[in-house]
Amino acid sequence: MSSTQTAPSPEQKYKSKSDVVIETRNLTKTYKDFWGRSKVHALKALDLDVKKGEIFGLLGPNGSGKSTTIKLLLGLLFPTGGEALVFGSDASDVSKNERIGYLPEESYLYKFLNAEETLDFYGRLFNMSATKRRKRIKELIKMIDLDWAKKRQLKEYSKGMTRRIGLAQALINDPELILLDEPTTGLDPIGTREMKDLILRLRDQGKTVLMCSHLLADVQDVCDRIAILYQGELKELGRVDNLLSVQDVTQIQAKGLSDEAKEEIQEVIQRHSGEMISMENPTSTLEELFLNIVRESEERPGHRHIEEE
Repeated sequence: MSSTQTAPSPEQKYKSKSDVVIETRNLTKTYKDFWGRSKVHALKALDLDVKKGEIFGLLGPNGSGKSTTIKLLLGLLFPTGGEALVFGSDASDVSKNERIGYLPEESYLYKFLNAEETLDFYGRLFNMSATKRRKRIKELIKMIDLDWAKKRQLKEYSKGMTRRIGLAQALINDPELILLDEPTTGLDPIGTREMKDLILRLRDQGKTVLMCSHLLADVQDVCDRIAILYQGELKELGRVDNLLSVQDVTQIQAKGLSDEAKEEIQEVIQRHSGEMISMENPTSTLEELFLNIVRESEERPGHRHIEEE
């Protein structure tokens, strides 16, 4: 018996596409030397999409192509090949940047300004009215918990405080998409936790976040899906929980069992009136996954494994 598959309607196609905020197809960037010869292959045929309302992590060691990808999406660099689309338009269309917030790895802020003056300055760049700027500045300073230091010059700020005001600067225009380049770099454990909580809060507000980092625990804590890059190539793509699940091992948790029952399997648990709490695949860590991918990439150049949606 044969079955026919119904093609998606135009409305379904539109709905699917409207959920995609970032799309790259065969995106490639090669840096050339003075004579025009290829020098560094920073990005090689990158295919990925970032969906509305998710936190997507770009993970990889230094030099893997993470920052290059962000700069291509912002239109700060032009691709050697392929394409990058943001909100359905080519990334070279600078008008889309009004809907984007960007936190670079190093925030370039004026140290002689205080928090309010800093945010007011960036609000003016977006032609926001004075009334709207005042309201937005008050909201952001409260969100990053710096109301107590809003009148202090930034030169008096700690690294964590500077990073938080940098995030507020990236959010001044209430963007739909936020690009974060190493958002927790240089932060102590408390500052790191606060930054991750802020990122999760942005997702709760319906924002889409693209975050690149080489800090595995940070990505594991906040990201819904990740792409692992190594030497400019995409090596792994999928949901964090699926990628870390150890599929060939089953983990059982139960309570109220005798010592004898603990040595037996699920049928024996029921026979001894035990209560099954869970039966699932245990998870690995992102560190183990990442190191395995790096080792495999060195042993088998060009190999990639992409999780099926």
